Amino acid sequence: MHEASLARRATAEGVGTGFLVAIVIGSGIAAQRLSPHDVGLELLENSIATGAGLVALILAFGAVSGAHFNPLVTMADRILGGMGNRDASVYVVAQVAGACVGAMVANLMFDLPAIDLSTNDRASSGHWLGEVVAAFGLLLIILGVVRAGRASSAAFAVGGYIAAAYWFTSSTSFANPAVTVGRTLSNTFAGIAPEAVPGYVVAQVVGALLAIALGVFLFPHTPAVDLVVPHDEVS
Repeated sequence: MHEASLARRATAEGVGTGFLVAIVIGSGIAAQRLSPHDVGLELLENSIATGAGLVALILAFGAVSGAHFNPLVTMADRILGGMGNRDASVYVVAQVAGACVGAMVANLMFDLPAIDLSTNDRASSGHWLGEVVAAFGLLLIILGVVRAGRASSAAFAVGGYIAAAYWFTSSTSFANPAVTVGRTLSNTFAGIAPEAVPGYVVAQVVGALLAIALGVFLFPHTPAVDLVVPHDEVS
């Protein structure tokens, strides 16, 4: 029974993360084509699509897997006792695999090569700080909403935060190692050069750990709960 439950949850994580990356990259490509030479409008279109898509995906998959779609969220759930090492590892593998497939699907939908490594170099101290802030804010939002007993509002809180963070962070808020890896496969508006990934992932992990520490301090007596929506453990 447990094996079936984990397989179902991992599938939800892979499919959900794949859709998320397809939304990020696909809307970025569409924005470039619909609004050429207007980067501000392109970013607006990209951020609205991503925020709205996140709300829909969390609502759709939350009851199955908790709708992490992000190794940082899975890491936080593991640290707070919501899941074991084995389940967390399977989640992360599913998320990264889903992100890569989502990127390839987005490329193909717009008649681009399935894999076209990005040359968009985003590596700078400002970008890294932006990712620390983006990840810190995302995890703090999730912890604050869920550990305060308002898990039903998490989808809207996360979608709204990511849409806003596109604008107030220098990096446009990747805040997700799996999505970061997936976005290396598309040399488009939303892409990131592979050599920039290690710095981004380190910054994201730092931001997430800081948020977990603050979340535990702010909610010291709250029991560990699933971070987005309680998932079904029944096979």
